[in-house]
Amino acid sequence: MIHLAAKAVLGPLLYVQAFRLRRSAPELPEAAGQRAGKAGTGATRLRLLIAGDSAAAGVGADTQDEALAGQLARALAEQGGFAVRWQLVARTGARSEDVLQMLANDPLHRADIGVVLAGVNDISKQVPLRRALRQREEIAAVMRRRAGVRQVVFSALPEMERFPALPQPLAWYAGRHARYYNSVQERWAARLEGVSHARMDGVMDPALMAGDGFHPGPGLYAKVAQRLAVHIIDEAVPRLRSRGAA
Repeated sequence: MIHLAAKAVLGPLLYVQAFRLRRSAPELPEAAGQRAGKAGTGATRLRLLIAGDSAAAGVGADTQDEALAGQLARALAEQGGFAVRWQLVARTGARSEDVLQMLANDPLHRADIGVVLAGVNDISKQVPLRRALRQREEIAAVMRRRAGVRQVVFSALPEMERFPALPQPLAWYAGRHARYYNSVQERWAARLEGVSHARMDGVMDPALMAGDGFHPGPGLYAKVAQRLAVHIIDEAVPRLRSRGAA
């Protein structure tokens, strides 16, 4: 695999660049506001449980209304005609392992669909992919057991090579790693009942990133929310209905 060979050759430089980035990058707060809410007045109820890292928590947006959770709920209400209730469980810096622990310990509302955004920190903290996927399978199981979730959507990682904050060759390496991660996750999800992988190809736009060059701004959250809404409406909801769950 190219990214592993590149790490062997470029390892010292990649380490230095990553170290400098962690020291110099501005720390943006998570989006303010309630971590549960409603959107839409449609005849069909849809309950969401959104979990993950800083992208799920809305870093780069001022409020949850501008962040992923609020924009995804509105997109589903507008495009699908749903009455959406949502809950957010997320924390900056969370790896898949941390997301699992939050879901295992935090109070959860009942939900139909889970949406998980995680993986960037697995890469940056060098979590082995096999271990991360085991933890993701446990995430789906915990969502089912504790919240009654019937379908879990795992979002693809972004095109990290386009992050303005990342210098070369770190950007190239992160992008290669993210693409490999996505391809493996997509195949993994296809083998599991009640799990799907939402692609994010072409969504990334550096002009819509937050000021730190590492997190989405409100405009990019809107694009991600639209892509997730289409996936949920076209793939997750039909699976719920075919199983008599919605």
